[in-house]
Amino acid sequence: MNTTLGSTKQQITEEQGSAAGMGDYLRQFAVIVVTLATIAINGLATSLPLNGQSTGEISDRFPSLFTPAGYVFAIWSVIYLGLLAYMVYQALPSQRTNPRLRSIGWPYVVSGIANSVWIFLWHYNLFPLSLVVMLVLLLSLIVLYLRLAPQRAVMSTAEQWTTFIPFSIYLGWITVATVANAATVLLDWGWSGAPLSPMIWSLTMIAVASVLGLIFALREQNIAYVAVLVWAFIGIAVKQSETPPVVFGAALAAIVLAVAAGVGWMSRRQAKTTL
Repeated sequence: MNTTLGSTKQQITEEQGSAAGMGDYLRQFAVIVVTLATIAINGLATSLPLNGQSTGEISDRFPSLFTPAGYVFAIWSVIYLGLLAYMVYQALPSQRTNPRLRSIGWPYVVSGIANSVWIFLWHYNLFPLSLVVMLVLLLSLIVLYLRLAPQRAVMSTAEQWTTFIPFSIYLGWITVATVANAATVLLDWGWSGAPLSPMIWSLTMIAVASVLGLIFALREQNIAYVAVLVWAFIGIAVKQSETPPVVFGAALAAIVLAVAAGVGWMSRRQAKTTL
């Protein structure tokens, strides 16, 4: 019997080992390269800066009532820490054949390339093209999320914190950034929002983003995504202090989403307790 058990264990080990193909090694390596390159390019864009202008300086040239205060952009530090955590976790030998990590590896590589290309387009004032690439980045993160979310319940705590949560934060911020990027393109074309005023457009964008936030809070019960929107809305309220209706709209949206996130969190905890 011991011989049989030993043979069975050996067979399982061999099957697990053979399950990892060259594609898995290539995917892990590609994720490492793209992650480090993305962070390096973004760092150089600020420190050099590229084309003699920082990302923030370009944004300031196109004042929008949807733009948050400068400190809000510190969220990139959180995003990059999350991407580094994912990079390390997915590179572990024990995660080489993880089906969830297999399914998101290449979409992640696309997102990283899009992120880096966007930096160059933005800094060289190619705003319409930057919006196209931003949409590629957004779509790749949506694909990532849709592949991870259905498997959330079977993820380990480590996988949650290194994969699901970082990508939820990333998706939340790129949702906001895509709207801001679109506003910049329209301003660059000279469109001021007529026949609607900039204030109405800002409130409309806040309302649309809030609806997305409510979906993620109540249906997806994704606190990380919603927290990003709350963070952005508070920043908008701070930045647009001279426009009371926008301040009120952003603050109200932040409060509503914070409450909805709390409800979603309690519902998820209750569901886990019931199981």
